Amino acid sequence: MTPLRFDTARAPVLFIADLHLDPQRPAAIRAFRHFVETRAPSAAALFILGDLFEAWIGDDARPADDPVAPALAALSAKGTPVYFLAGNRDFLIGPAFCQAAGTTMLAEPAWVEIDDEAVLLEHGDALCTDDTAYQAFRAQVRDPEWQAGFLAQPIARRLEQARDLRQRSGEAMAGKPAAIMDVNAAAVRDRLETWGVRTLIHGHTHRPAIHHLDLGDGAGRRIVLGDWFEQGSVLRIDHGTARLETLSFEG
Repeated sequence: MTPLRFDTARAPVLFIADLHLDPQRPAAIRAFRHFVETRAPSAAALFILGDLFEAWIGDDARPADDPVAPALAALSAKGTPVYFLAGNRDFLIGPAFCQAAGTTMLAEPAWVEIDDEAVLLEHGDALCTDDTAYQAFRAQVRDPEWQAGFLAQPIARRLEQARDLRQRSGEAMAGKPAAIMDVNAAAVRDRLETWGVRTLIHGHTHRPAIHHLDLGDGAGRRIVLGDWFEQGSVLRIDHGTARLETLSFEG
C-alpha cells in the first residue's frame, strides 16, 4: 500500500477516537453528526483511531437505523477520505461496515506522512503493557479463530456475551490502579524506535495531551486523543501545528 501523505498547508488532517457511540447517548451521536457535517468536510482526511462504538458484535448486527455509517459515507462522498483502525470496543468491525460507511480500514499500527514527517497511529491499548491481565484478554479476542467462533453465534447470544464482558471489564477496571491502565513509557519508546518515527498519535486512555519526549537522539511527541463522553474531542493538524480541540455537545 502506498503510504498516505498529507500537506496540512493545503488542508487540515483530523483525528478522533473513543467516541463510544451508543443509542443510550444521543447527545454524543448528535455531536458526531454535526462534526462530520460541518467541520470534517474541509479536511484532507479524517482518521478514527478506534472505539467509534461502545460495542460492536459484528457487521451483521448493525441496526437498520444506524446513523453513523450514512454520516461517514456522506462525508466520504463529499471528498474527505475516512480511515478507521479498530479499538478494544469495536475490533469486530469488518468490511461490510466499512463499505457502508465509505471508510478504509487500516492495520494497526498505521504509518502515515504528515508535512514530510512520519507519524504512527494506533488505538493505544497495546501500549498498556503493565496491565498483563488485559493484554492476555486482548490477545484472546484478537485471535481470528476466537472471532470466527464468536461471530458464528446468534446475535442474541453475542449481545448477552458482550454485556457480560463489559460488566466484568468495568469491575476489573474499578480494582486497578490508574497508572496500570495508562501506556507504558518503555513500550512507547520501543514503538517509536521500531518504526523509526518521532510522533505517535493514539487514543484509548481518555487522557488528552501532547507529551514531548526526549528520545536520546532528538525530540519526539506522543499525542493522546480525548474521549466523547462529556464533550467531543478532535486533534487538528493545520499548517504544521497540532492542536487538541473540544466540541460542545450543546451544538
